[in-house]
Amino acid sequence: MSTRPRRNTSTDAPQRRARRRAGGVTLQEVARLAGVSPITASRAVNTPDQVAEATLARVRAAVEKTGYVPNMLAGGLASSRTRLIAGVVPTIVGPVFQEMIESLTDALAAAGYQLMLGQSGYSGSREDDLLDAIIGRRPDGIVLTGIVHSEAGRRRLQASGIPVVETWDLTDTPIGAVVGFSHERTGAAVAEHLVARGRQHLAVLTGDDARALRRKDGFVAAARASGLATDDVDGVPTGIVRAPTTAGSGRTGLIDLLARHPDIDAIFCSSDLLALGVVIEAQQRGIAVPEHLAVVGFGDLALARDFQPALSTVRIDGTAIGRLAARLLVERIEGREAATRVVDVGFSVVPRGTS
Repeated sequence: MSTRPRRNTSTDAPQRRARRRAGGVTLQEVARLAGVSPITASRAVNTPDQVAEATLARVRAAVEKTGYVPNMLAGGLASSRTRLIAGVVPTIVGPVFQEMIESLTDALAAAGYQLMLGQSGYSGSREDDLLDAIIGRRPDGIVLTGIVHSEAGRRRLQASGIPVVETWDLTDTPIGAVVGFSHERTGAAVAEHLVARGRQHLAVLTGDDARALRRKDGFVAAARASGLATDDVDGVPTGIVRAPTTAGSGRTGLIDLLARHPDIDAIFCSSDLLALGVVIEAQQRGIAVPEHLAVVGFGDLALARDFQPALSTVRIDGTAIGRLAARLLVERIEGREAATRVVDVGFSVVPRGTS
């Protein structure tokens, strides 16, 4: 007689199926929608040259409609946790996200998870390609920077069933949860800070990424509300440079702004690096900072405090964002109900020597 314990198939099988499914869209659903067998759908996804064009078109339409992304893991691994979290940031070179990344890494490690980073750049299509690669490898969770995702990318994330936390922004309709702050309110607070210091001719120098442009919009709206708008197309003299921003683009941005509006006496920059470039160019031109030109950056990089004069900026608590994002993500992975889906960490304007 065999001494091996008998498996309780009446309870084990449903549990295994539930773990495999994990809320995500399956290939069987794609096959059913396309009106083909699962094996035909699999061939259409993995070896499309073996499938008739008409059938391939139906399967691809079903994939697009459902947001299905093929699972690149082996079948045995798909039923268990990987203990891996995928993080997506626009750039790993720019220092503004480093505090969040370090905090996120530490908090996830304490919970038994490891963070893998992907760099999406500032292009929506590049982010979509990266998300497809991430979803296909089925990490236990995904942490995104920002909330501006394409409809296709959002649909794939929702269809995957993988817990998602968005960061560095706010929305009332997150994919899973969101931890961040209002970019519009940030820009408005800087404008109010400069107006309170008697500045009359405000300008803004910004990167062309969506979050920076929303800070610009908040700044412009507050300047208009204070009666400081001009006949400029934006109401406030505006320079837009390519993201990621640099000190060099800050220097050239100031040159352009002064050529168009030589009377400006205050500039809000969408990053500390841009602001440092503005200060360097102003000093080269003999423009006293802050006496004749006030400058405010964004990010509160370590070098902002050590610069001369010390840079006024906006402080974002990246440590809190990383810690809270990790907690919300782990709660969702482990099936615990989170107290909230939207966490606003706020921000603070830090006045220093440049304003």
